[in-house]
Amino acid sequence: MDLAVRLQSTEFLRIARHAEHPTAFSRQRKLPLPTLVALMLTGMRMSIQAELDVFFGHLQNRSQLVRAVSEQAFAQARAKLSLTAIPSLNDWLVVCAEQYGFVPRWCRLRLVAADASTMRFGLRASHVKRAALPDQILFGLFLPGAELMLAASLHSIEECGERQMLVQHLDRLSPDDLLLLDRGYPSRWLVSLLKHQRISFCMRVEKDGDGGFACVRDFLRSGLIEQVVTLRAPDRRDADDYECPREPQQVRLVRHVASNGKVRVLMTNLFDTRRFPASAFGDLYHRRWRIEEAFKRLKHRLNLEHVTGLSQQAVVQDVAAKIMCDNLQTLASLTAHEQAALREVDRINHAYAHTALKPLMPALLLGKQVAKRLREVLSLIAKQTYLHRENLSKPRKPKPKPHKYMAQKPC
Repeated sequence: MDLAVRLQSTEFLRIARHAEHPTAFSRQRKLPLPTLVALMLTGMRMSIQAELDVFFGHLQNRSQLVRAVSEQAFAQARAKLSLTAIPSLNDWLVVCAEQYGFVPRWCRLRLVAADASTMRFGLRASHVKRAALPDQILFGLFLPGAELMLAASLHSIEECGERQMLVQHLDRLSPDDLLLLDRGYPSRWLVSLLKHQRISFCMRVEKDGDGGFACVRDFLRSGLIEQVVTLRAPDRRDADDYECPREPQQVRLVRHVASNGKVRVLMTNLFDTRRFPASAFGDLYHRRWRIEEAFKRLKHRLNLEHVTGLSQQAVVQDVAAKIMCDNLQTLASLTAHEQAALREVDRINHAYAHTALKPLMPALLLGKQVAKRLREVLSLIAKQTYLHRENLSKPRKPKPKPHKYMAQKPC
């Protein structure tokens, strides 16, 4: 209900108006701002007209489709929606989730995983203004403990590397966060920048052959469990570009042997061995994998690469809406898990959560009285679980990515 109030607030109206349409959403139309955003947050996977008819059918609590708004009206309304509207709504949602205790801590630190994934949108050739490119990079900051996407952004493939994408999001982090990074991120300038901004980090740094830091290769040969080493100062150009200190940086290296026998080296600026023992870092780094699962869920469960428009504005809006849709489903699953008093090893099936919640989402997001129906849906979600097994490894077989160019969406 708080989200429904937020959608209808004057503050959200001010944020949601596109700069080129300062008086947008002032008149009472068939698709006002709260209804437009609620429609997008249901996770649009079918054709636009089919989604509209299903949405208004569910809103009127009818079993059949209802033709209330045309897809042309939807296109005109979403053109007046700013690119920051739904991301700002997601920021508000994450803050509320923290206030209600849905974001756990690890040694009093909030875990934040960062990674990027290649997107291949199902677009066709077009002559629209600011047409979107089919191949882009999606960068995200993810909260593994809560399974919530904190922030995300789209970038062209030629625009910049993943480290630069991370730098653009560092203002979302605080000294109370612990950043989890994979092997594509370590560099001397990034370590210097993170320490300068007082951001804690844990990143995997070993590389095959003679790649990577010399001190890491020496540490691997030493056989030690942990060691404090000093990295050389960043290059002058990197220090100037990223405004980080051009000084040598002390870091802590920790050895972790995975269940398959593979040796990993983790680099961190957490030096307190009593509060952060070396034995805890293996499980800590493993939590970073949840962002990989989130990308997979978004792509294959919510059809993230199936978009409802050909412009870059439409693509950015669709990506933001489906990310927030996934966050809403996560919070519903956490609530269902808590209310049903399930065991820790019982995990909610997110695919089923989407199916169960979608008929209720229109009324729920628009502030209708659906408390009884919501309790019933949460009860259903709590019954659809699977058993989580710790340290169960399922290596991926090397094969081409299954993401295909798609001109048609499911119906």
